Amino acid sequence: MTKYLVSGYIGFDNFGDEAIAKALVDKIRSGVFDNEYEIVLSGKDERFITLISSNPEKTSSLYGVDSCKMLEFFKPLINSDVLISGGGSLLQDVTSKKSLFYYLGIIYLGIILRKKVVIFSQGIGPINSTVGKFLTKLALKNCYKISVRDDKSLKLLNGWGIDANLVKDPILEIDLPKKQQKGIVGIQLRRFPTLSDKFLSALANEIVKNFSDKKIQIFSFQDSLDLSVCEDFKRILNKKGLVNVEVFGNLSINDVFNKISTLEYLVAMRFHANVVGVKSGVKTLAINYDIKVKKLAEEFNLPSIELTDYDFSKQFDNLIKQDKPQVNI
Repeated sequence: MTKYLVSGYIGFDNFGDEAIAKALVDKIRSGVFDNEYEIVLSGKDERFITLISSNPEKTSSLYGVDSCKMLEFFKPLINSDVLISGGGSLLQDVTSKKSLFYYLGIIYLGIILRKKVVIFSQGIGPINSTVGKFLTKLALKNCYKISVRDDKSLKLLNGWGIDANLVKDPILEIDLPKKQQKGIVGIQLRRFPTLSDKFLSALANEIVKNFSDKKIQIFSFQDSLDLSVCEDFKRILNKKGLVNVEVFGNLSINDVFNKISTLEYLVAMRFHANVVGVKSGVKTLAINYDIKVKKLAEEFNLPSIELTDYDFSKQFDNLIKQDKPQVNI
């Protein structure tokens, strides 16, 4: 039996990170992870998985694996053969230096205990502090295998003399349900400093102009950041005359997959909302609030709009005329 311990941003009800955790668990169970990262099983072809989570009970229920609290990982780490850190952007200090040192601490313990430490589909950086850069560079130089999700991370590690593989987002490899599209328009928004009332009003005008005859569903992917702005947008649409509008929060991974797979159109802000739209073959328009969203739109030839623009007529015309996106993995 080979034992895997997974460290990531798990249990915080963030759709993207939870979906990555599901993709990783599926990869390990199927043996695909072992092949891709050259993990040699000891003894029988059996795998035991533990996830480090802020909500172990919920995580175990979602994925059918063992889980432990975020500060109670030491015993599972001692008993593990492979430590996996990822995906997402764990190794950065823009959000918090404490967060960077927490995830690095787990990696260093794995190295000290001579585990096979794998960095899985991470975005590395930004790391602004000198000590953060030094500790991250030293840790990664001693990892067994590393994969990153973007060119910027790959170039950073190559500049540090560290080998890494560039991989596609793990969610693109998940088998999503094939459902009949029902003529519904999906909107996915998140709170962001440059997301203005003027932008939301302009976006609502295009929704009213192009989709007044359709049902509108607005999705919150992380209620602590998304739900209030989703509810605000519903009120804006109502004031402009659209009444067939519903907001969905507290969504599980499967809820998101099932709902997006029935859409005809999706206008999405979060990176992983766009990923699921593309993977589901839904006509998708991306809202570029982050470079990773812009790159995804370019890769799959999606129409896209900027938060600083307020005339979206051309982009919505392109959305309606768009061929359904295709993903080949």
